Amino acid sequence: MRTGSEPMTARSALRARFWLSVWGLVWAIFGTAAFALTGRTGWAVACGVLWLVVTIDMAVLLRHLRQGPHYQPGPDVPPYRPPEGPAP
Repeated sequence: MRTGSEPMTARSALRARFWLSVWGLVWAIFGTAAFALTGRTGWAVACGVLWLVVTIDMAVLLRHLRQGPHYQPGPDVPPYRPPEGPAP
């Protein structure tokens, strides 16, 4: 039986985070365009920076999604034993 402290049913929320990023991207593009057209340069720049951050986040998310699942030990694999002996 596994005695580690990690949750037994932990799942990644990458797909949910991806769709939230899509939502944020749409609003960042809309905000950049709207503020640029109304002459609010500061707000347009702020939305443009947010657009850049969301785009980078989406690229990282897509990379992680394309990598697929990684090996995770099952409940029958015990956790690593702590090192024995004095600490260096």
